[in-house]
Parts: sequence; C-alpha cells; structure tokens
Amino acid sequence: MLEGKALIEDTDMPIKMQIQAMSYASQALDLYDVLDCKSIAAHIKKEFDKKYGGGWQCVVGSNFGCFFTHTKGTFIYFTLETLNFLIFKGASAP
Repeated sequence: MLEGKALIEDTDMPIKMQIQAMSYASQALDLYDVLDCKSIAAHIKKEFDKKYGGGWQCVVGSNFGCFFTHTKGTFIYFTLETLNFLIFKGASAP
C-alpha cells in the first residue's frame, strides 16, 4: 500500500465508500505502473462493480476534462500521488 495521502477535491459519496475508493486506488497503484492509467482505472471499476453493483465509471490520469451525469451519492474526485481519480455511477436518462 502506498504511503501517499489522497486529497479529495469533491465528492457526494458516503464516507465508507470514499475510503473504499481511495483504498482501491492505492491497491491499483501497487499493482500497475503509474503510467498505465487504463489498467488502474479498469481495476477500480471492476472492484466497484463487484462491491456496489454494475454501472460504475472510472477515469484516471493527470490531465483530463469531463462532463457527465451521475447517480446521487456515487461521485468522488480525488488526487493520489501524481494522478487524479474520478469515480461515479452513471445516471439513467429521464
């Protein structure tokens, strides 16, 4: 497990889910090279799908933009080491 501390930029997730998100991110950084953002994101997404049901999305990188709609209580954006992590569950269209 990495020694770095995550910095939460924005979230509406319950605390336990936030801790789980940062734990999965740290786990992924131990398993994959820091430059392999696709594998890191896939690992986190698969873990969230397993624990909280399908439909999760994960974006990992140092420079990205995004625009999305999420299900209330499922969004977190944080920084760990040199990477930014965006995790959310997509919302259905009305």
